[in-house]
Amino acid sequence: ARDTTPRLAEQGEPGGQRWLKLELKLLADVGLVGVPNAGKSSLLAAATNAKPKIAPYAFTTVTPNLGVWRSAADTEASLVLADIPGLLEGAHEGKGLGRAFLRHIERCRLLLHVVDGTRPDPLGDFEAVNTELRLFSPRLANKPQVIVLNKLDVPAVAEAAPQLLERLPPAAGH
Repeated sequence: ARDTTPRLAEQGEPGGQRWLKLELKLLADVGLVGVPNAGKSSLLAAATNAKPKIAPYAFTTVTPNLGVWRSAADTEASLVLADIPGLLEGAHEGKGLGRAFLRHIERCRLLLHVVDGTRPDPLGDFEAVNTELRLFSPRLANKPQVIVLNKLDVPAVAEAAPQLLERLPPAAGH
């Protein structure tokens, strides 16, 4: 065995100090966005092996959840999905859980906008969430979006779906 004990020691100099604020942002391929209780967590649970909390009240999701979708056809293909808590009007100013979660959306390559068909004004909710994205960051407003009309298993939603699906593309700028 070797003797590795130092034989020489010098007096050190005072070190530097610095306060840092570090912020962790999630990185996902797809960010699920929408109003509270739109069905984002249910969609994440159905598409991945994630086990997010799911309940019939607003703000069940208080932290982002991640899940990995894997293609059945191509074993190499996968996507990381992030379930972002619901956004309210004023989220860009910090209302609700807003600003903290809007920052997570910045790191997503694609937004999957879940529209709750059972809400009184689904189109208005869609526009309100997009307004919050734009007011927080113009870059967010320009991210590619896929719009999903959810809760089509409810008869009233299924009946109103054709009209709503006709009105959503113009609201999305298509």
